[in-house]
Amino acid sequence: MPNHNHSLQVNWQSVSAEMLPQADQALLAAAAKALDKAYAPYSNFHVGAAVLLDNGEILSGANFENAAYPMCLCAERSTLATVISTYPEAKILQMAIRVRNPQKPVAQPAAPCGACRQVMVEAEHRQSGDIKILLQGESGPVYVLASAKVLLPFYFDGSFLG
Repeated sequence: MPNHNHSLQVNWQSVSAEMLPQADQALLAAAAKALDKAYAPYSNFHVGAAVLLDNGEILSGANFENAAYPMCLCAERSTLATVISTYPEAKILQMAIRVRNPQKPVAQPAAPCGACRQVMVEAEHRQSGDIKILLQGESGPVYVLASAKVLLPFYFDGSFLG
């Protein structure tokens, strides 16, 4: 039986973007730039994600909607797929996720969907290490999370299988 030391203590903080280290601010800026790549004609909800790799590279992605909603690609998963296909040996140090809605200002962070949370936890499992997560709306505070597991405390991973 898998031994998960799940704790409901959530390790995160809300901070002003200006209080973050320069590297975090640069990653948030890359995620904001990725918002312009979003294809969201149905929801008008743009999501941009960017990751910082241990080799210094920053990669980004955006959501890509489809009239058949289940076929949509989220920014978080498209970015993680880009990492794995471009730098399969690199370790992801952190991920920034920004959101925008042209129809109404978004001044608070929005958390990833459940599917993205699961894939983010799998990415941590794959690299045997946590990924720091930064969440921000168009403006407002930044939520800083120590790990994707904070978003999905009762996660499922390969230790349950075989």
